Amino acid sequence: MTEPVFAADPARLLIAAAAGILLLLLLIIKFKIHPVLSLLIAALVIGLGAGMPVPTLVSTVENGAGETLQGIILLIGLGSLFGGILEVSGGAQCVAQTLVSKFGEKKAGIALGITGLVVGTTVFFEAGVVILIPLAFGLAKKTKKSTLYYVIPLLAGLATGFAFIPPSAGSVLVANMLNVDLGVMIAVGVPVGILSLIFAGILWSKFIGKKINTGLPSNIQEVREEEEANLPKFSTVLCIILVPLVLILCNTVSEYIPGIDAARPVMEFLGTPFVALIIAVLLAMYFLGKKQGYNGDQLKKILDRSLKPTGQILLVITGGGIIRWVLQDCGMGNIIGPALEKSGLPLVLVAFLIAALIRASVGAAVVAMTMAAGIMAAMPGGADLSPVYLAAMVCAINGGATAFSHVNDSGFWLVSSLLEIDEKTTLKSWTMMETIVGVTGLVCAVVISLFA
Repeated sequence: MTEPVFAADPARLLIAAAAGILLLLLLIIKFKIHPVLSLLIAALVIGLGAGMPVPTLVSTVENGAGETLQGIILLIGLGSLFGGILEVSGGAQCVAQTLVSKFGEKKAGIALGITGLVVGTTVFFEAGVVILIPLAFGLAKKTKKSTLYYVIPLLAGLATGFAFIPPSAGSVLVANMLNVDLGVMIAVGVPVGILSLIFAGILWSKFIGKKINTGLPSNIQEVREEEEANLPKFSTVLCIILVPLVLILCNTVSEYIPGIDAARPVMEFLGTPFVALIIAVLLAMYFLGKKQGYNGDQLKKILDRSLKPTGQILLVITGGGIIRWVLQDCGMGNIIGPALEKSGLPLVLVAFLIAALIRASVGAAVVAMTMAAGIMAAMPGGADLSPVYLAAMVCAINGGATAFSHVNDSGFWLVSSLLEIDEKTTLKSWTMMETIVGVTGLVCAVVISLFA
């Protein structure tokens, strides 16, 4: 555990932390101030309220920004580049259409869920929704079923991919903060993601799709056949998506395979997450770009456009990380840790509850992930936990940060507007789906932790 830089009075720190979080809520929810600015203001209020000297607070803010971005900035940037090519080339659409044709219309929801799960590991949730949701609408139009029957599996797949399976930004962010090897995280996150998809996507969609019959949005456009003919091959897209996952896994597994000392440095290099993503981006540029008829200038414009949303995302992550470091440097871990240990609750349950409370209060999943991971990383005894237990804790944190999405979450309004459904229906469908994802992640984390 990182030792506190400034030993704050416990009562004063708790009051300052509560006041800072309350202020954060007011700034974001009531006064509609941008989350980045709100997070920074809240961090300063917490530090000053706890009695941290100004030079120490300034140093903590600056160091916290650097520490938070270290290890994830390249992954998020490269993931955005990869997602941009996947979107423009039609690669994501190709994967969805191929799976639907293989599964048939009756099981199209499963195909869309699997597509969302795969794509969710490589693109941001919002981008995945925009890319793939027209396919769900097309199926609903063809079968005359509720749009929820097809949209919910897709959204569940995207949410679980982002939360649990590297190299997604959510799973990488928390795994990096808890020092979890990404190979171990993939091994733990894949089965957790699959189970979450089954419960939250496939089973829940069948129930809610029959209970609530939502119609098609008014602005649905038909997919033209000539556009489908220009899509890349399914096998090509799938192989490129799997490249970073396989390389990272090979790097992890190589440590346990005897007799490959000569090859291990090469596997270690290629399996470094940012190197694996560089390779994936280059492959995508060639096979989904050049081979699809895009020239160098067009590819550059695609990549430039794909990086535009990353600045805001990185700044929000940084803001949440700064609050984490202010709390940690004031000794919050030393206050919460003993209290939680005395409570007798499993650490994975504590991690889930902290993330869920922040998620329900602030709305931003990334902020909940960052702050909960920071608190858990600062707790005593964390270094003694096994890699598998820490990976389970990542699932618990990201499960809590996914659950309980409501009106203070931008994802809530994104889904509501795209489906053209009211807030009550969105709560019944989207919010319940997100909560099922989170609770499933918690249950899996508890079970895994028992054997870790």
